[in-house]
Amino acid sequence: MDRRRTDRRDVAGQEFDGFALTRRSLVGAGIGGAALAAVPGALAQANPPPASPSQPGALTTAPVTQAGLGPRLTLHAIDNFHGTPGAGMVCDLSIREGDAYRPIKTVTTAANGRTPEPLLSEDALKVGHYELLMHFEAYFAKTGATLPSPNFLGLVPVRFVIRDASQRYHLPVLFTPWGYSYYRGS
Repeated sequence: MDRRRTDRRDVAGQEFDGFALTRRSLVGAGIGGAALAAVPGALAQANPPPASPSQPGALTTAPVTQAGLGPRLTLHAIDNFHGTPGAGMVCDLSIREGDAYRPIKTVTTAANGRTPEPLLSEDALKVGHYELLMHFEAYFAKTGATLPSPNFLGLVPVRFVIRDASQRYHLPVLFTPWGYSYYRGS
């Protein structure tokens, strides 16, 4: 591995005497970007870009603890395009009955990207197949994002299964105008 002797200051301005790992040496050793993440400050941004007033705001409060609460289904919309909570995202929740989905409710996320109340809780949470239809195109239109028309993603169905109605289910959805991912959170 290519390790060059250095006598200099690190990102925090502290003097050190050691070996500097270069990107070329890491790639050559087959280590790649994972090793860079292990080096303190290696990937830190000195000056993050300022937020635009037309873009959604940053998360300003921490989520409330879920300890001691009964069964429920909660949602957290996370706008990876702007790097903020997905405030104002309209979502339609449905449950599958036979070959079709029956609408249960329509919700809009709050400033923290979550709904003010759980999507379903206690006896309303049933075993079954669910769909959360997320209005991506309308959301990004409200933020003023410059996107093609029509956008690549318009209405996005997020489908999942509740197998045990006595548990808590959290559904984080990370999205951009061109893609999304979701998982069962804690």
